[in-house]
Amino acid sequence: MLAAAGDVVTVGDAARALGLSRARITKMLSRWAKQGWLRRVGPGVYVPAPLDALDMPQVVDDPWMLVPALFGPAAYVGGRTAAGHWGLTDQIYRDTVVYTTRPRPVRTLEPYGIAFTPLRARRDLIFGTCSVQRGLRTWVEVSDLHRTLLDMLAAPPVSGSIVHVADCFEEYLRHRDSDASKLVEYADRIGNGAVFKRLGLLAEKADADAGLLAACRERLTQGHTKLSPGIKCPRLVTRWRVRVPDWWFAAEAGA
Repeated sequence: MLAAAGDVVTVGDAARALGLSRARITKMLSRWAKQGWLRRVGPGVYVPAPLDALDMPQVVDDPWMLVPALFGPAAYVGGRTAAGHWGLTDQIYRDTVVYTTRPRPVRTLEPYGIAFTPLRARRDLIFGTCSVQRGLRTWVEVSDLHRTLLDMLAAPPVSGSIVHVADCFEEYLRHRDSDASKLVEYADRIGNGAVFKRLGLLAEKADADAGLLAACRERLTQGHTKLSPGIKCPRLVTRWRVRVPDWWFAAEAGA
């Protein structure tokens, strides 16, 4: 069964491997979990317990391996977690950010100490990802370099902070695979006016390509957007229609 299923075992995997009914397999997996041979990490989802640690609560060293089974095929690792994967930041976060179409996704695996931050995503907005191998045979979708940055701009509060997003953007501009045209293409598909406003503001601050600035100006929507929801933003940068905190101008002056 483990040879057929790989790193993570589902009821369906086991039923196909052993040629038994799902009802019987469900009981078998539950029994093996009680005996300590497997660890249950979600509804109908198990991982094999390491033979040298059967009495330990650990599950897997890499939470990414659980993403396809727990969050479904329409899911990807993104945001600040993907930023670390692509080298945009060296900050380490305890949780794993996952974009998923599932309505009530898993948030923690207790008592294993594994935490996820799931964010709802429409199925038509699952794009701009690539597959990476984790473990022996597990392939996980992760947002590519460009989608990672745009997802962080769309949701600064779950991206560490807007300062962290700005730092990641500057690293993006220095990255060998940065592509302003790809950023604009993706942002058009996402269709979130706030993304272009924040992107334009940060691009101006970072002295980015003039073409990127022009593209953001052409796509400005009506209304004002806060630089980051959840923080006080009393001042307005009118040319980008973005409300910013007081410290933003002090930071610009000291740059």
